[in-house]
Amino acid sequence: IVCKPYRKRYGSYDSRGKIKNRTDIDKRPAAVAERSRTGDWEGDTIMGKGRKSALLTMVERRTLYTIIVKLTGKRADLLAQAALKGMQHLAHKVKTITLDNGLEFAQHQQIAQGLGADVYFAHPYSPWQRGINENTNGLIRQYFPKETDFNQVSDEQIQFVMNRLNNRPRKTRGCLSPNELFTQQRVNLLAT
Repeated sequence: IVCKPYRKRYGSYDSRGKIKNRTDIDKRPAAVAERSRTGDWEGDTIMGKGRKSALLTMVERRTLYTIIVKLTGKRADLLAQAALKGMQHLAHKVKTITLDNGLEFAQHQQIAQGLGADVYFAHPYSPWQRGINENTNGLIRQYFPKETDFNQVSDEQIQFVMNRLNNRPRKTRGCLSPNELFTQQRVNLLAT
């Protein structure tokens, strides 16, 4: 019997690599934490069945306005292209983006440049620092449960979920919908 030498488990080297030129959440402007302005976003991915498909979710912190983009792959360059495509029409309403530390966000500088925004990263293993996005991902999971293959989900289905979330009155926002807060237009549900 050949025994392998014992290896310490703590302080192990992360072989996946690190995100280059990341800016820590501690350097984010105080106004972002106060949620006093529109334009501060949180971003994350939702993985599909077998980690073979994914969605990019972006949530505006003050209004809870949500953008969902289907990803064609998990690579950082594909995510950056999808983020720019999904958010380009809102670039004038993007000041900051706070992301998690997944390597799929390695092209964050391309996103920042394309949207004219500052990108910050939460501390590793600290999902509460992007709590609004984590909560929204939970709401999205009501429509797309854990084992959903996003390759089988149509753009119309994603748009439907986005519309449902953005037109849903939120108790924490004075019973206004994210759409009303984001566009600053009151919607009379009885008139429609």
